[in-house]
Amino acid sequence: MTQMNFNGDAVRKLAEILVDTDLTEIEYEENGSRIYVARRPAAVTHVAAPITPVATAHAHTTIIDQKPVKADFHNHPGTLKSPMVGTAYLAPEPGAAPFMKIGDKVTVGQTVLIVEAMKVMNPIKTTVAGTITHILVSDATPVEYDQPLLVIE
Repeated sequence: MTQMNFNGDAVRKLAEILVDTDLTEIEYEENGSRIYVARRPAAVTHVAAPITPVATAHAHTTIIDQKPVKADFHNHPGTLKSPMVGTAYLAPEPGAAPFMKIGDKVTVGQTVLIVEAMKVMNPIKTTVAGTITHILVSDATPVEYDQPLLVIE
């Protein structure tokens, strides 16, 4: 059996990062030692509010001419997915015009949104050229790794 050195300071720092970034888990590896820290989100108190369609990573609801259309964009070839866990922002800064809107033409490598992860703003660029047909996230919302963000036709 191998002796493992416990690094309480590293665990505390990782836990602090979880709280600061609103992540639920984080893993760190250095010199062959790996630390994994996870937290359970606090219980949520529900308040009555108007019913709004909720999209999941596999079946999204898009409103077109006031008619909900169910679609699975996860495997669509024009779907741009989040490369990381974080918070999606549709504009470069608060109050600024969004990077794109439905109907806009985009080119390969064009920044279409930002995902903030661990206080770093990561530009998300298109991988295909075409027209934005669906925006699957709202501004300043949490996103998961591999979550569909938008669709380019």
